[in-house]
Amino acid sequence: MAYRPYPRSDAATIGTAPPPRLTDSERASRLRSTATKRLRPGVPGTKRLLDRFGDALLCVRYRIDPESGRRLTTVELIVDERDGPPVGDVWVRIGFGETELRQRIKDAGGAWDASKKLWRIKAASVRALGLQKRIVKNIR
Repeated sequence: MAYRPYPRSDAATIGTAPPPRLTDSERASRLRSTATKRLRPGVPGTKRLLDRFGDALLCVRYRIDPESGRRLTTVELIVDERDGPPVGDVWVRIGFGETELRQRIKDAGGAWDASKKLWRIKAASVRALGLQKRIVKNIR
């Protein structure tokens, strides 16, 4: 048998109005995280949503509203995908006549690669020098 405390009869609560009812949106925002079931795409319970959202579906959550007992289904979707900032070494193109910029790259630890005709330098140094637009991608 579970322990159930008796209702308290504080003098402050006697004769006061009950708290206002929550709207559906307020109740949904106050859901307890313990009543949540999180599923990966493709497992039973997500097939219908996987057909609807395809590869953009990241996860499906079923939540139980503790007050009304209603089950809410939420989905997490990927809406945008792009390259992140470069990490590690990157390749940078510097023109032949840009001697001052070439010297700044050398001072920052950059190395010239004659076969690629590009400078290899740490991504953090490129950000510090403000040369992000000169990064060359898809090097073979």
